[in-house]
Amino acid sequence: MKLSIIGTGYVGLVTGTCFAEVGHQVICVDNDAAKVKTLQAGGIPIYEPGLEELVKKNVAAGRLRFTADTAEGVNQSDVVFIAVPTPPQTDGSVDLSYIERVARDIAAAMTSYKIIVDKSTVPVKTGEKVAETIKRYCASKTEFDVVSNPEFLREGFAVGDLMNPDRVVIGVRSQRPVAAMTEIYSPFKAPIIVTDINSAELIKHAANSFLALKISYINAIATVCEAAGANVQEVAHGIGLDERIGRRFLNAGIGFGGSCFPKDLSAFIKISEQVGYDFQLLKEVQRINADQMARFVKKITETLWVLKDKKIGVLGLAFKQNTDDVRSSPAIDLCQRLLKDGAALRVHDPKAMDKARPLLPNVTYVEDMNAVADGCDALVVATEWDEFKQLDLARAKKALTHPILFDGRNLFNPAEMEKLGWIYKSVGR
Repeated sequence: MKLSIIGTGYVGLVTGTCFAEVGHQVICVDNDAAKVKTLQAGGIPIYEPGLEELVKKNVAAGRLRFTADTAEGVNQSDVVFIAVPTPPQTDGSVDLSYIERVARDIAAAMTSYKIIVDKSTVPVKTGEKVAETIKRYCASKTEFDVVSNPEFLREGFAVGDLMNPDRVVIGVRSQRPVAAMTEIYSPFKAPIIVTDINSAELIKHAANSFLALKISYINAIATVCEAAGANVQEVAHGIGLDERIGRRFLNAGIGFGGSCFPKDLSAFIKISEQVGYDFQLLKEVQRINADQMARFVKKITETLWVLKDKKIGVLGLAFKQNTDDVRSSPAIDLCQRLLKDGAALRVHDPKAMDKARPLLPNVTYVEDMNAVADGCDALVVATEWDEFKQLDLARAKKALTHPILFDGRNLFNPAEMEKLGWIYKSVGR
């Protein structure tokens, strides 16, 4: 099928590329002309495992191309996907100005029937507003359908998630677009749920909020484990074997971050307030997440006493492993708190250092993770990169003024670290 994707961020670029991979003709549109030129020249503006190879393969095959012209994308496709940002506002609600702008641009360009698909994460009833906007600004009065098709991609695993999805959710107002949407997703061999638009929009916010709840739950359990002398990893394993609960998202640490969970949690709380429900449970999820970082910083402070003029090595800047995304990253938050208390930082991340520089201009960036500890008073693990498990602990111990490691992601074994002579502080163990 002929598809266009408006927006080439983490969602749009991965979605468009994977659609091309299964045989569709895809035009990816972005209003950032510089980004489009980069993509046209074979550059990839984000890091996502496996993505660069797929982009190059499908560009070469003629199934994937890029443009800054929205009208071109709309007129040369039958189905138009909206995958633009929906950033949070100060009150927790969602800024829908990008969605509204794109809806107007689509309306101005339409000359024949189109299926307009909202791929961005949006509040319930956004589909109704998109339809109203297109109808209002479409001078040709062309027929169209608006569909909600939320994404469920995990950064760092997005290509695999899209190629092998758990489910595909399609929210519609009529049956007319269902056959086309089903055809688009037929190569992916996943259960397809066809529902109304409002339910489809709620599914995404409800899912992300529940996953955030699981993370805050295990972090709360970690606090109890520390006080009781238990091991949160053993507890998580024990409860995770219950098929009603599952082991995923039960990893204690310094809290969740990124561009989705914090934003979607705040948005869902606000959405619930707007329809008359005070979602206290989700507010507690937020509080636990904030407390988790404060508790970890306190652990560092109590061990090092005065942070002013202390030199600390930090491993990890991305909000999670396998991505270069530093938006709402707990690792960045941790660094900023340590800097505020007067510490000097040496930092390393396998992929995110370039994107971290504007947020952390006054730190020392180190290319070799094994050199981060050089001359430092302590070492901190802030992101769960697998590479960090291969850290040369003997070298790091010699390089530090004191063998102190604060493991915010529980990558190492406490008993083994103690045998090696480390002062080792982790989470919930």
